[in-house]
Amino acid sequence: MSHPGFAAILKKIETEKEKFDAISKEVWRNPELRFEERHAHNLLADALEQEGFKVQRHYILPTAFRAEYPPDRSSERQVQVAVLCEYDALPAIGHACGHNLIAESSLAAGFAIKAALETDPSIKGKVIVIGTPAEEGGGGKNILIEGGAFINIDVALMAHPSPTDHLFPPFIGYKNLTVDYKGKAAHASGYPWEGINALDAVVACYNSLAFLRQQIKPTNRIHAIITKGGVIEGIIPEEAQMKIVFRAANLEDLKSLQEKVIACIFAAATSTGCEVMYNINERSYEHLLTNKELANTYKKHAEAMGVVFQDGDHRIIPFMASTDMGNVSHIVPSIHPTFSINTSAPNHSKAFTEAAGATAAQTPTLNAAKALALTGLEVLQSTELLNAVKRQFEEDIIAENIGSS
Repeated sequence: MSHPGFAAILKKIETEKEKFDAISKEVWRNPELRFEERHAHNLLADALEQEGFKVQRHYILPTAFRAEYPPDRSSERQVQVAVLCEYDALPAIGHACGHNLIAESSLAAGFAIKAALETDPSIKGKVIVIGTPAEEGGGGKNILIEGGAFINIDVALMAHPSPTDHLFPPFIGYKNLTVDYKGKAAHASGYPWEGINALDAVVACYNSLAFLRQQIKPTNRIHAIITKGGVIEGIIPEEAQMKIVFRAANLEDLKSLQEKVIACIFAAATSTGCEVMYNINERSYEHLLTNKELANTYKKHAEAMGVVFQDGDHRIIPFMASTDMGNVSHIVPSIHPTFSINTSAPNHSKAFTEAAGATAAQTPTLNAAKALALTGLEVLQSTELLNAVKRQFEEDIIAENIGSS
């Protein structure tokens, strides 16, 4: 680490760690659902402005932002490293996925890369901190992609808290849909033969999905909830609704699983005599393409701080979920490693919410921030590394296209 920027990164994060912790705790204490993250948006934007970033508030989305340093609009093409913040929470259980810590680690990384750039004005590069709302099912990054947020971005960096440290976490593709069954109301006791039970259709579909789960690949997932099942017990339900999520490790498997899920939906309609309509959310999540060159750079720095990655240990089950960072990774070389926050609690649980606000989460969060920042600085100062990252990205995209053809 001979470049003075490396020392500047470590010093900046250590010097400002109380500020980063305070911001994280403030986000954690005030959980906001997708597209409603006004307090977090203002809190993070204020901090970046105070640090000397040029901030665009309400960037494309009302609760997104874009912060750049240096703030000039030079006509000369510069290398642009983006670090992405998330800060939306979950209904009822708050920051059970630790997005307050994602916001903290990316904010700290952005501050630290800026400090490194200030030590060497000869680096023709820029750090961009992007606030990305609504990761929890809203596809905020998808909307930002559509709005042009990642044009000219060279790499995108982010890390995610979990019970384990994984360099290549298997974030898989994701689609969700709503299903609406229509039947016919009738007196449930007096004239049941006159009714068509929409609740039976939902239950039949749910059970079919449960049976299907036994026959799918280990990297596939299906989840469902019933959102409407009737009005009163004495009336045969004439309308019932459900929501379904299905996930797979690649596009081919996702398409195959979708066909099977839809077959379950229509089979339930046929067996009960109901009409059915379904709607697939167009903003699906793609599986994550972790850039190996970026990941190995991050690994080098994280391991120097004592992190032990568990990718090769098959006894450790990785955090298998889905993220709209997957969509970013298909257009920009990206990494999205997970970092342990000293808990065995699973994400999306009340216990993980508590862990995300605990003091024990701070050291691993700031270590992740340091590794992200050091990775970003290496990209900014090394044309050789950037070219290797881009070659790896092109190879990955070609392989993806061949696999899905």
